[in-house]
Amino acid sequence: MAVTGGCLCGAVRFSFPAAPISSRACWCRLCQYLGAGSGTVNVIFHREGMSVSGELRDYQSIADSGNVMHRHFCPTCGTQLFSAAEARPTVVIVRGGALDDPELSAPSSTIWTAAAPSWACINQELPQLEGQPPPVT
Repeated sequence: MAVTGGCLCGAVRFSFPAAPISSRACWCRLCQYLGAGSGTVNVIFHREGMSVSGELRDYQSIADSGNVMHRHFCPTCGTQLFSAAEARPTVVIVRGGALDDPELSAPSSTIWTAAAPSWACINQELPQLEGQPPPVT
């Protein structure tokens, strides 16, 4: 099962040879910046076999979890595509909206609920964590 996606303008395309490991809705404060005020949906893949075409830019920051993160985006249209923690080099996090098939990004949990604003729409049927979950392997 190949999973594909790309940016808004089409300058960046990517693919993974296998299905995602997990998907989470995240309400950490940094994801609220990335999500224009709402949380983000983050789909976790094994990095092995990942293919990317097109130019990416990298913004490095420290996440609320304390991890050094590299956030990759298209320099032409600004679409946020990937995040990667230096502490977990074998996985990559893809923004759910960048997938060609949005059904693949259905979250299995919601994280950083303690940082969510009072008006946040959080699916009460999903498991919730107030902060950072353990790493996905």
